[in-house]
Amino acid sequence: MSRTKKCPGRTAVAVAAGCALAVLTACGGEAGEDAGGGTSGSDGFTVGLLLPDTHTARWATADKPLIVKRVKELCPDCRVTHAYASADVATQQQQIESMIADGAKVLILDPVDDKALRSSITRARDAHVPVVSYDRLAEGPVSAYSSYDSEEIGRIQAEELLKAMGPKARGGQIVMMNGDPTDPNTRDLMKGALSVLEGKVKIARSYYTAEWIPENAFRNMSAAIAELGANRIDGVLSANDGLAGGVVTALKAAGSEPLPPVTGQDADLSAVRRIVKGEQYVTVYKSFEAEAAAAAEMAVALGRGEKLDTIAKDRVSNDTNKEIPAVLGPLVPVTRDTVKDTVVKSGHHTVSQICTPALEAACRNIGLIE
Repeated sequence: MSRTKKCPGRTAVAVAAGCALAVLTACGGEAGEDAGGGTSGSDGFTVGLLLPDTHTARWATADKPLIVKRVKELCPDCRVTHAYASADVATQQQQIESMIADGAKVLILDPVDDKALRSSITRARDAHVPVVSYDRLAEGPVSAYSSYDSEEIGRIQAEELLKAMGPKARGGQIVMMNGDPTDPNTRDLMKGALSVLEGKVKIARSYYTAEWIPENAFRNMSAAIAELGANRIDGVLSANDGLAGGVVTALKAAGSEPLPPVTGQDADLSAVRRIVKGEQYVTVYKSFEAEAAAAAEMAVALGRGEKLDTIAKDRVSNDTNKEIPAVLGPLVPVTRDTVKDTVVKSGHHTVSQICTPALEAACRNIGLIE
């Protein structure tokens, strides 16, 4: 579990968010080369990018292309090789070994399992290959970290859920749809959410969702509905937008009317559309561009043997290092009332992407189109 030493408060986060706002499917184990003209230049080297799975849309549609783009801007002679791990630890371990053997000078790693990858990260350190832990903080001798304060995300989700529940927040019952138990972000999200929810609502059911797979969230939610009743669930604390999709599908299939408020994070396009339709209450927008840029900048600096002081102002700790240089990005809750001023204003999604023909009336209702 990460611990931040210089994490900004909510007010500072809101200010930082204003700045940040200005700015897939594939076969498991897929690997490839994405950018750069090779390593013939005096400044060129290989950056290895290891992502955990292909069922989470953001890895292929946002994180990978953004990281590749920023590395190429910073180091035209560098190249980026990438691999997806199919949510399998052994696959990711093998990918790390292959990238080290193939001469990668630095790795950007989003670990499938923060603990199980420790030996592989130690192996990279021993081979003089720094590791930038990405989105999830891995155990072991990582050199840097680019992500967000997951406890704060959990607090935001819980606060927004209570707000949406209104009078039902007193004594009402909710379901918690947590992420994968091996992901350290899951633990931090739960800790943040529980710090707000405990003593205010009844947590009637709480589930871990293996590998963050939406279908698993659907099955968990279906079980909760069978036990509690479709119209006796006053809210769902869903850890991310993919899980929220599974939750909403299960609620609609059971005939829940009206749908209870459901949370999420990542501001996926499908989630923003659900918010516009009134099927999901909130998502937490994180600037993938800022997260990816920070990871790329730290990786290029480490590959050049440079210090990270001017890039990483925060510090986090894991089981090995209490002072890991980190960049923790801003967080913004997105509801129907704020879609226009958040994800649209930032360029994360366009009005034309959100407002499909089926959503025209809903988009007019919230002022996205005239």
